[in-house]
Amino acid sequence: MVRLFALSLYAALAQRALLLANHVLTAEPVVAQRLRAHAGSCILLQFAQEGGAWLSALPAVRLTITRAGLLERKVDPITLAAPDLRIDVDATNPALVTTQWLAGVPPKIEVQGDANLAADLAWVVENLRWDVQDDLARIVGVAGAHEIARFGSALTTGLQRAAGALVDRVARKPPAGAAAPAPR
Repeated sequence: MVRLFALSLYAALAQRALLLANHVLTAEPVVAQRLRAHAGSCILLQFAQEGGAWLSALPAVRLTITRAGLLERKVDPITLAAPDLRIDVDATNPALVTTQWLAGVPPKIEVQGDANLAADLAWVVENLRWDVQDDLARIVGVAGAHEIARFGSALTTGLQRAAGALVDRVARKPPAGAAAPAPR
């Protein structure tokens, strides 16, 4: 029952994330143009979960690039072909991965498959930016969007600093059984 709920929640969140990704892609015509060259290509996104019990229910995400240069999620098992590009994300310790990501450290990934597709996806990840303030301005007006963006920026900076400090602290932690450093 819990697993079914988790899978349903994951499917709904994955669909919303895909809608957001396509919204951001449509805002940058040069990105969609770059992805159009790979129309029909399949990308398999998997999460390495050795021992990660609560993440064990996460299925792989299979995306296809459309002729418009957008992403489409494939779930029909009959049409599942071998992916052109496979991306394995290390999610064995989700809390650590999230903390490092907030601190600006990307997760460990392994990429296998079409080198041109991988290079173009890397370019998209490096160059695509979501103009949140512009989207907010359509809803709450320019002044409101500016204030929300300012607050969001301050919150993001605080989270990044806290996550960076936590990552540094964990990195300095002595191994189990080792003598702790003497206080100064």
